[in-house]
Amino acid sequence: RCHRSERPVAAGRLGAVGMYGDAHAPPRGGGVLIREVWADNVDEEMGYIREIVERYPYMAMDTEFPGTVARPIGSFRTRTEQNYQNIRCNVDLLNIIQLGITFSDGDGNLAPGCSTWQFNFKFSLSDDLYAQDSIDLLTQAGIDFKKHEEHGISPVYFAELLMVSGIVLCDDKRWISFHSGYDFGYLLKILTCKPLPETEGEFFEQLRIYFPAIYDIKFIASSCDNLKGGLNKLAELLEVPRIGPEHQAGSDSLLTQAAFFKLRRAYFDDYLDDDQYIGVLWGLNAGGGGAGPLTTSYSYGGSPHPNAAISHALGNHNGGHNGGPPLSLP
Repeated sequence: RCHRSERPVAAGRLGAVGMYGDAHAPPRGGGVLIREVWADNVDEEMGYIREIVERYPYMAMDTEFPGTVARPIGSFRTRTEQNYQNIRCNVDLLNIIQLGITFSDGDGNLAPGCSTWQFNFKFSLSDDLYAQDSIDLLTQAGIDFKKHEEHGISPVYFAELLMVSGIVLCDDKRWISFHSGYDFGYLLKILTCKPLPETEGEFFEQLRIYFPAIYDIKFIASSCDNLKGGLNKLAELLEVPRIGPEHQAGSDSLLTQAAFFKLRRAYFDDYLDDDQYIGVLWGLNAGGGGAGPLTTSYSYGGSPHPNAAISHALGNHNGGHNGGPPLSLP
């Protein structure tokens, strides 16, 4: 099934088999295939995903989005509620650019052939809001915004396909992520076709319906000594190589998958206590202790018109995900 929409990505001179171990070995020939998905092949590719998801129910996920352009103003009862309101106001204003999903089984074996899909969404630099520095970063990473505008997937149509895909609304599917408040915010916005819920508690109530079992690697790694930093740093510490370009969702989801199983094997004897680690997103409180309904106003760092260079209203973004602000913690 490897055809026009797939591209082989070299594993690097160190060799993916030696670095990942046998469970993560790419297909013969030394490359892992990341399948590009656009409007013209999304139906076919989602059909294939429906065929494999029961055998490969562990899904590592990453998104690319156009940075942050706003911040909420007001008082917040907890730091995590403030973090959620940062996510909420930006996700409500902005649109997703890419979604990467990598499929594997519970032992970390990648789906044979093509395990990774990179969904490219309709996005217009003329019509959509964005932060200029994030667009510059994604352009340098190889994202073709002209192609996104002309051939990108409609998020509304993608939501229809996602609802019958077998990968959401299922208790037996496991989602693997890294620092993923924004990632799941965008997915929830797509699935509900609505703005995000007003409170953090309501957000987690909805999230548990569509994604009953989520692992956030950054939260899991926080219980381990000397495992700090972003995804690239964690992968370096775990000696997991990247396959494909950084800041593209397919490559990032593949790295997330490999880092999760290496972390589980090396630090947890290949077993995670789901009661402790499922359903908690780094920087957020998993549904408990959120504030009540808030009145949130938006503050823009510059003109909201996309043709103006929108400076980030949230200041220093070192350590943030996809150009988003680093979430503050208690």
